[in-house]
Amino acid sequence: MVNLRINNIDITVKDNMTILEAARQHNINIPTLCHYPDLHINSDCRICVVEIEGYKGLKTSCSTPVSEGMNISTNTPKILNARKTITELILSNHDATCTSCVRNMRCELQELAKNLGIDINRFENVLVKKEIDNHNPALIRNANRCIKCGRCIDVCKEVQGMHVLEIIGRGHEMEIAPAFGKYLSDESCTFCGQCANVCPVGAIIEKDNTNTVWEKLYDPNYHVMVQVAPAVRVSIGEEIGLKTGLISNGKLVSAIKRLGFNNVYDTDFTADLTIMEEGTELINRIKTGGVLPLMTSCCPGWINLAEQEYPEILPHISSCKSPQQMFGTLAKTYFAEKENIDPKDIYVVSIMPCTAKKYEATRKELRIDNENPDVDIVLTTRELGKMFRQMGIDFDKIDEVEFDDPFGISTGAAVLFGATGGVTEAALRTVYEILNNKPLEDLEFKSVRGMQGIKEASVKLGDLEVRVAVSHSLANARVLIEDVIAGTSPYAFIEIMACPGGCIGGGGQPYGTTNDVRLKRIASIYEVDGNMVYRKSHDNPSIKKLYKDYLIEPNSTKAHHLLHTKYSMRSGKA
Repeated sequence: MVNLRINNIDITVKDNMTILEAARQHNINIPTLCHYPDLHINSDCRICVVEIEGYKGLKTSCSTPVSEGMNISTNTPKILNARKTITELILSNHDATCTSCVRNMRCELQELAKNLGIDINRFENVLVKKEIDNHNPALIRNANRCIKCGRCIDVCKEVQGMHVLEIIGRGHEMEIAPAFGKYLSDESCTFCGQCANVCPVGAIIEKDNTNTVWEKLYDPNYHVMVQVAPAVRVSIGEEIGLKTGLISNGKLVSAIKRLGFNNVYDTDFTADLTIMEEGTELINRIKTGGVLPLMTSCCPGWINLAEQEYPEILPHISSCKSPQQMFGTLAKTYFAEKENIDPKDIYVVSIMPCTAKKYEATRKELRIDNENPDVDIVLTTRELGKMFRQMGIDFDKIDEVEFDDPFGISTGAAVLFGATGGVTEAALRTVYEILNNKPLEDLEFKSVRGMQGIKEASVKLGDLEVRVAVSHSLANARVLIEDVIAGTSPYAFIEIMACPGGCIGGGGQPYGTTNDVRLKRIASIYEVDGNMVYRKSHDNPSIKKLYKDYLIEPNSTKAHHLLHTKYSMRSGKA
């Protein structure tokens, strides 16, 4: 332990802390811009400078470790003048049309300028306008708002292992941009959106589709339905000012109905369907000596990586569509036939925690009639929050409402899709009972839970001891992929999620997503699972009815036609 003073307050902290960490632990605020929890410390912005008695000049608190007897000041006139000058210089090369920015009132630069009392900038604005990159369906990169903090580079390189964004040029000409191309779509960008999650301003954001959805909701020619992903229900509360991890299922459905949707459905239903199809695929491969390990296909960011950089592993990837796309297919076939509606008049909206889902919905391989998309448009959790605010919905004053049928019943296993390891746990619950012909004594496979980068488990399936692996973040995924390519992978089943923590940490989730926040959302996911009536996908009565009335059986010819696809090698062009 180390004893020191900050602003004349005596404190004791662990000796491996930085000054910034020590201050925050004792509720002493030191502002930052480039610093972000869970990312590397770069000390680029120098907003967090402090004075240390006996040291020359100002020191960055985010990178300076504490030591015994330090006497630190965080708000002297010298420090305040330095922070104000740095912030004004950043603003002088920044597109400050704040009211037209999606981060307005939630912008870290805007908040810093307000707290420093910057009403009028002493420096002339010298911004030279650059082209806005909106050449893909998922993300918009606006270099005019970039403050060059480097967070996006760190998360892309260190967490995702993608190296799409780099520092280009020097001095005043320096900018952050795709390494070798003009647009994100020119590179092997997976559209995971982690760069948008950590950006402190509006330099990288998801493509906003809310206006299109409003237009469709008020167009009498369309039957507009919406599906909601499992990870959205444990994060939407944060977006509307409630606490992290709040389980707001019934109120969420009620609020969405008030927006004007004809039907509100649960993507958990098709997550259960995915387990039936993917689980059967795994059983068949185990029994017939098929290609193993089988690798999950639910995450479009991971699929983008595989198609662009590792085409040799495509035979290992499940042919199942993602739950999002399975829902879209059923909406425009099964539902359309059941309700006698022309599929072209059905407009399917997805609420997802993921920016890559926007790209997935545009893929031509995922159109059952090869013409019209199965899923018409995707909104992120943040976009849904925007629509709630536009509508003026008060969550304290709305009633609980259930999801609509015929896709309303789901299981705890499906809810688990929202967290890393969830697909594996859901699959094992079903595959174990089918192959062993007896119920599981303990439904919870805790060895595949948690924030460890790569997790594994072993389970007895019939006469075989089967090993499975789970990874989250694309940098971790590469480790498992390389073993598969080398032929040294010991696993029969591998789950890969592109985003840290899985879907609960997706690129379209509320700003401020850190590992602490991810853990709270994951805890809520498991709480929902534990409270469900049905906790295994094969026990879902609505799934059983769907197969009996329409799909016949898992992996049937009809199921393959509707619910499966083929992934192919492609370049980074979106």
